[in-house]
Amino acid sequence: MSRVQALVADLDEHIRTEAIAPGQRVATMEQLREQSGLARQTIGEALRILAERGTIEIRPGRTGGIFVAQSSPVVRLRHTLLATSELDRTTVADAVAVREALEELIVTEAARHRQAKDVRELRKQLTVMKKAVADHRAFVRANWALHERIAAITPNELARGFYLAALRCVEDLSIDMTIEELERPTTYLQKRLAVHVELVDAIAAGELAPIPGIVARHNATDTD
Repeated sequence: MSRVQALVADLDEHIRTEAIAPGQRVATMEQLREQSGLARQTIGEALRILAERGTIEIRPGRTGGIFVAQSSPVVRLRHTLLATSELDRTTVADAVAVREALEELIVTEAARHRQAKDVRELRKQLTVMKKAVADHRAFVRANWALHERIAAITPNELARGFYLAALRCVEDLSIDMTIEELERPTTYLQKRLAVHVELVDAIAAGELAPIPGIVARHNATDTD
């Protein structure tokens, strides 16, 4: 797990376990730097992810800081799922089904609205995936991070919120990978990587026509 992902998980858990109410302060940037020992850039990236998920809001100025966001239906849905005591593979499968149903819309919106900065960051995340083809767990984490970044591009807040809620449920509720999954050949991860390269290429080019086919291949590789 990267430092950014670890900080995201820690802050998310802190907000839930301490029952910090919407509108209440979580911390300031300086407090997070002192507590975590991490660089400002690392903390900023973690906060960006939490803000895009609707978990926090960042207020500038002398009285600003990091505050718990006003609860939205999407955030409440995710918290309800995470609070459920009987979580199993069926719950994960349901979350995957929701995510896959929204995949084409999310990718299409990203292709329509991407900026140069978005494309650079998507390419950077693809590089992380390429470096992780020999490590199944690291590859999956990089895969999730890429999809979070794709979703961040869309201005459709409702679609983005439900997509990220489903994606986060898959991340948070998934049981550790089985030996069979971990022992899949590197060629399997390379196949998945190739589909994600196609996704990013289509988004970068703003090409909408190929997206349905690419998304279908993407979803098929998830179940191979």
